[in-house]
Amino acid sequence: MSIDPSSIPNFGAQPDPQQGSGPAGPVVPDQDLVKQLLDQMELKHVVDEEGDLAAPWENFRTYFMFRGEDDQQVFSVRTFYDRPHAIESKAQILDAIDDWNRRTLWPKVYSHTHEQEGGPTTVRLIGEAQMLIGTGVSLEHFVSSTVSWVRAAIEFDRWLVEHLGLVDEIDSAEKPDEE
Repeated sequence: MSIDPSSIPNFGAQPDPQQGSGPAGPVVPDQDLVKQLLDQMELKHVVDEEGDLAAPWENFRTYFMFRGEDDQQVFSVRTFYDRPHAIESKAQILDAIDDWNRRTLWPKVYSHTHEQEGGPTTVRLIGEAQMLIGTGVSLEHFVSSTVSWVRAAIEFDRWLVEHLGLVDEIDSAEKPDEE
């Protein structure tokens, strides 16, 4: 199976409708298909020690995972946001992600309390979208959903920074100390 580059939605414009070909039959996507899609989107990617495909960004990592067997197989796009939040701000974080989850379809975001030995307890966020693929899906649906999920994962990070007023915090972390 191959992905037609013209079928990949643009990150800012609507995709051009395909012409001339009828709908393809269902496909059962696999990691090679996702790699091909990420290559065509010009996104850097790696395979981790567990065999999962990941696309790293500066403040988060998005994993493309296949779980389950046969007709129950699920494709999951899971984003781990690396920015730690103080445990004292957990209520504010939960309010923010509840707002996001009410307003958007994906990714659905949840929190994880991260306890480090000898370090501070922090709150980290994880976003996720899933699709049942075991019986096959249309290639066009798979491609457009995956691209939309990646775009939404990026958008959530931007939204959270703006929503929580972290822009000043990020700007000061990027500037050298002036004495």
